[in-house]
Amino acid sequence: MPCNSTSPAGVHVAPTVHTDRRHSGAGDPSSSTSSSPPPDAPKGRQRRTTVPERPDLPINLWSIMKNCIGKELSKIPMPVNFSEPISVLQRVTEDLEYADLLEIGAKLSTLEQMCYVAAYAASNYSTTGHRTNKPFNPLLGETYEFDRMEDLGWRSVTEQVSHHPPAAAHHAEGRGWTMYQDFTMTSRFRGKYLSVIPIGFTHVVFPSTNSHFSYRKITTTVHNIIVGKLWIDNHGEMEITNHTTNEKCVLKFIPYSYFSREQPRKVYGIVRDSEGIPKYVVQGTWDKSIDMLKVSSWNGNHEKPKVDVDETSLKRIWTAHPLPKGAEKMHNFTKFAIELNEPEDGVAPTDSRLRPDQRMMENGQWDEANKKKLEIEEKQRIVRRRREAEKELAMKRGDKYEEYEPTWFVRVQDESNGALIHQYKGGYWEAKEQHDWNKCPDIF
Repeated sequence: MPCNSTSPAGVHVAPTVHTDRRHSGAGDPSSSTSSSPPPDAPKGRQRRTTVPERPDLPINLWSIMKNCIGKELSKIPMPVNFSEPISVLQRVTEDLEYADLLEIGAKLSTLEQMCYVAAYAASNYSTTGHRTNKPFNPLLGETYEFDRMEDLGWRSVTEQVSHHPPAAAHHAEGRGWTMYQDFTMTSRFRGKYLSVIPIGFTHVVFPSTNSHFSYRKITTTVHNIIVGKLWIDNHGEMEITNHTTNEKCVLKFIPYSYFSREQPRKVYGIVRDSEGIPKYVVQGTWDKSIDMLKVSSWNGNHEKPKVDVDETSLKRIWTAHPLPKGAEKMHNFTKFAIELNEPEDGVAPTDSRLRPDQRMMENGQWDEANKKKLEIEEKQRIVRRRREAEKELAMKRGDKYEEYEPTWFVRVQDESNGALIHQYKGGYWEAKEQHDWNKCPDIF
């Protein structure tokens, strides 16, 4: 990741103003030859189009991984050599790259909304086939905001609400939709492969139809950890439920098998109405595209439905964005991912963009990043030990001890499924507007 350019953090100053300002450089607009953007240019500031290249450095993988077998991944201190320069909070926010599907769905009927929610859920995995490095584990209290109201019509805030087990709470709002989720996971290294099993629900709400959808994410497995080329597969069944209408879709991510006749990375789901009658089929692959088709007939078996579709009704509702030129040298980031860690003024002091070890790693300063990472993690351990000592003392005295409370989220019971979730309690964007970050802890 050493950057030979004199511009910081991979920022390139474009010689002319681009038609699409979202994908132009993040340099000083005054450096361009045109004084104003064309009239059809989207709103919003110019954003960077590259990040410093990742160096091809040799690493003794076995010396690091041999002590990890059977352990919880979040409890293993991993060097930045295995990381990509974004945090888990930014990676969770990356789910919103195709949030336009939710904006379109907000204007449709509930069954069509289900198709678009299913396509959105599948699109969350579109970059995993290329990305084998892990994001940075956030510190307790770390946050990440992404305000794209001007150009994309949505904004998002994420907070690390628990350290053990690690958990992130995410809330986003756009034109005609709201999305929120708790992201917790378990992970196990088994020598040849690493499995990541997400825990918690993702919720999508459309006020136009009063629809409330929820689903659990499926398992991601990284193969050939020790020997061979790393590759990733996503597999399992995702049940998407509209709690308002009781309409459902079971979206199947078919596991890859050398002996299978199925298309690699295939996704297939049947959308059923409240009576359990199939109405739509959603199919495609999680890395390229998703289509929806109307069901013309079915076998009447609710347990194992087989359907015929109207081929003339086929509609492609999602297509993955192509990777930018040179992406293989830039962590295989999409244009959207490149923008995630771009420095930005006015964010909370706990924002992932301000995390020094992550920024050093992005800029190619790996040795410095590893040292700083140890310092930051030790600072976090000191705070945790102090809280544990205070809790033990309070218990001996019989006093009530106040557990750690997130800054922007509160733990409540979800009405739709009874699970405990972290709900956004508001105040973040107001604090940003007033430049008042007194509530934020000192974590970096």
